[in-house]
Amino acid sequence: MTYPIALRAAIADYPHVRAIKHGSVASERVRFDFEDVPHITRAFRRMVRTLDFDLCEIALTTVAQAHAFGKPIRALPIVVMRGFHHAALVCPAESTIRRPADLPGKRIGVRAWSQTTGVWVRGILLDDYGVDHRDITWLTEEDAHVQEYNDPPNVHRIAPGADLTAMLQAGEIDAAIALPGLDPAAVRPVIADPMAAASIWFRRTGAYPVNHLLCLRADLIRAHPWLPDELMRLFTAAKAAATEPSAEARFHTIVRPDVLPYGIAENRTAIDLCIRYAEQQKLLPRSYRIAELFA
Repeated sequence: MTYPIALRAAIADYPHVRAIKHGSVASERVRFDFEDVPHITRAFRRMVRTLDFDLCEIALTTVAQAHAFGKPIRALPIVVMRGFHHAALVCPAESTIRRPADLPGKRIGVRAWSQTTGVWVRGILLDDYGVDHRDITWLTEEDAHVQEYNDPPNVHRIAPGADLTAMLQAGEIDAAIALPGLDPAAVRPVIADPMAAASIWFRRTGAYPVNHLLCLRADLIRAHPWLPDELMRLFTAAKAAATEPSAEARFHTIVRPDVLPYGIAENRTAIDLCIRYAEQQKLLPRSYRIAELFA
């Protein structure tokens, strides 16, 4: 075996991965050829459709859907982006929506039905507020990253060239999840006092939501069984070497002391809950065990 092996990689420029990207954390057995993908979700799509990368950041829901459709990738419990999503569901400031119970019959925009933030929000709405996603019309801008998946019948694609942010501002939809470019003064969260609600929810469920983690091509794991452990070592060292806080630092008062825990044990509760939500929302044919999805 000749070392180091080269991995084509796509990961966003987080503070907790920069030591690897800049080379201050390195390995004698692995080197990385990073491709800059400005909108990292485009890399998810390329990974599950055409296997463009060896190592790729990917959404948890996309990993599970990829498994459902036989894509040869496996997840690693290196969670590079996460957070609480009680504040992600917003409506116009002047809306008549006052609480989640007002949402049935409404039109809600989300980038894609399979977007993991949307999965978390819809799961919380059902579990905590009794609001069923099937009683809402969902408007999306794009399909799932996994091309073979078809959205449920109450999910509709907006016209080419249309924009959900503009539609919310124009009153063409009633609420939206995690849309970019919104004026904070023009919208408000549907869930009142979302940080307090998130803190209570975390204490009750023990789940710190996972959004993006890393995945590897399955053939590389078979050829190099040591590779997942080496990557865990490297990314853990890079996180320790970070010189500026991650976006997750804002959740320190809820999840102290580690706002970016890596590992299966540290993330099992959140992963299991997200998979349950995805199965409830017909994104998956069944709930998968962690051992089925992870290296």
